[in-house]
Amino acid sequence: MSDQKLNLLNLSAPRIRLLHLSWLAFFITFVVWFSHAPLMGHLRDAFDLTPEQIKALLILNVALTIPARVVIGSLVDRFGPRLVFGSLLMMAALPCWAFALSTSYEQLAVTRLLMGFVGAGFVVGIRLISEWFPAREVGLAEGVYGGWGNFGSAAAAITLPSLALLYGGDDGWRWAIATTGAVAFLYGIFFLWRARNTPQGASYFKPKKASALEVSTKKDLFFYLAMSLPLYIALLVIVWRLGPTNLNLFGQATQIFLAALIISLAGIQLSQAWRVNREHLKEGVPEHDRYSFKQVAILDLAYMVTFGSELAVVSMLPLFFTDTFALTAVTGGLLASGYAFMNLVARPGGGWVSDKFGRKKSLAILLCGLMVGYGLMSQIGSSWPIALAVVATMCCSFFVQAGEGAVFATVPLIKRRLTGQIAGMVGAYGNAGAVIFLTVLTFVEPSTFFLVIAASAAVALAAVQFLDEPKGHIAEIDDQGEVQLIEVG
Repeated sequence: MSDQKLNLLNLSAPRIRLLHLSWLAFFITFVVWFSHAPLMGHLRDAFDLTPEQIKALLILNVALTIPARVVIGSLVDRFGPRLVFGSLLMMAALPCWAFALSTSYEQLAVTRLLMGFVGAGFVVGIRLISEWFPAREVGLAEGVYGGWGNFGSAAAAITLPSLALLYGGDDGWRWAIATTGAVAFLYGIFFLWRARNTPQGASYFKPKKASALEVSTKKDLFFYLAMSLPLYIALLVIVWRLGPTNLNLFGQATQIFLAALIISLAGIQLSQAWRVNREHLKEGVPEHDRYSFKQVAILDLAYMVTFGSELAVVSMLPLFFTDTFALTAVTGGLLASGYAFMNLVARPGGGWVSDKFGRKKSLAILLCGLMVGYGLMSQIGSSWPIALAVVATMCCSFFVQAGEGAVFATVPLIKRRLTGQIAGMVGAYGNAGAVIFLTVLTFVEPSTFFLVIAASAAVALAAVQFLDEPKGHIAEIDDQGEVQLIEVG
């Protein structure tokens, strides 16, 4: 397998078929997840939504994705990506259909909150792709998976308004959204039929405990606990944003209840991590089975800046262009779409560069470009030629999404049997970053918002200097108790 070149058109190769099967599954989850966005005008008219209610729906759409990515990562490591991805696609249809059938704003809010779980589908393919591709190609393969799959949100924006028009009538938008659920359900069945966790004859390594990430030292255990806290802080920020002093989706009593629930869940998760690792560390971790949690923490920060800023900027960029250059909403949205379109080439490009020139060096260079790009975007004003503003935005977008590709070119090379959980935590940090940056935007002007992201990139860049370049082999123990070595560099 490792002696073949990565030819995406060679459909006779099982790993290439698996790659296409996987990115299309991820693509469909993004179509379902963001099916509401291009039809928000229909929703606003049908339910007479206020601007605050629309903002609340947008926040609810990403809220559950933060914990869901951690949960899905654990399930993938325990049960395998084939079963988890197929089941997730099929279950995604249920809240999707419920959303399409909603008759009140409350139903819209609840079903949109549940739809956030679909956004965790990304994590599944990270483990799956790493099982099928060698280290020297895994960056490009993961980049194709992530970049082409992410394009599902843009595909939804392009196709769903036309599909709603094709169905026609006041309920055209309902049928359009329901159709995405049907596609997800059918593809889930197809995925269960055609996908395999590993190539024939290969072992699928599972963690001893999937309820919490295993670490190798007591120092790493405290590091892991500390890095888990920001994810729950991001959830508390969401509850605050939706509460009576902001978007007023619910009252103070509900806000207090939700905050208490999140704090309780944090306590349960941290105690579970402590219990699992106390037993794990008590037995002693053999030298060949150790990994450094520092690697995970650094990738957390890098993905928070890259994917976190992408989600935040995609949310605000159409209005930014519209207001800055006095454009129509349609024109502003069209110009801003160039930012998302870069996913098709930038994320695979970042993975390829990482494979070719080294993980640490590539990520550092891409973060530098991201930092400069957002610094440049902070200077965009009404006196700029529109074409120049669009070019600056797309250049910045290239480094952002290539950086995402470089992050996940490294994730599968840390510890194979824990790849799902590591990918879940890193992915959750991306969503948490979006919450943080969008919260910052509510207090500052867009120019300052871009500078805050640039400053965050500088912090991540400093952290990357401590990243250890994956090299040699990582060891895993198969079902027969024998040690197998997996090449990582």
